[in-house]
Amino acid sequence: MRRMLTGGLLLLALFSFGSRGDELAVIVIANRTVQQSSLPLETLRAIFAMRQRTLPHGQAVHVFVLPDDHPVHEEFSKKILGVYPHQLRLAWDRAVFSGTGQAPNEVENEAEMLESVASTPGSIGYIKQSSLNDQVRVLDIE
Repeated sequence: MRRMLTGGLLLLALFSFGSRGDELAVIVIANRTVQQSSLPLETLRAIFAMRQRTLPHGQAVHVFVLPDDHPVHEEFSKKILGVYPHQLRLAWDRAVFSGTGQAPNEVENEAEMLESVASTPGSIGYIKQSSLNDQVRVLDIE
């Protein structure tokens, strides 16, 4: 009985480990004109909450996001920014409706995200690591 329990637990652990490899690996990308190679997490949060409109060296930043219900947006919001997608949407809506800010530029999919970030100087966005190409640069998070 003990061997079956141990074997079952080992099998469960292997399935759990295997499914972690299937999780979305989301990375932050930027236009090649962006001078930074990394950003502090708090700066990244402020940029995507639309509270900060420039990068640390003063360059204007253009933010691109995927739709609220897109799996990559959900993963980015929760795992990287540490907020739920609806919390970001509330912050954007509040800024827009109060006249104190604007919402980010929304794109439909990762291909459009890559194209938009690659063609817009000073832009920032996110994609799955497997979607990365050489048109954009990866920003590390400090």
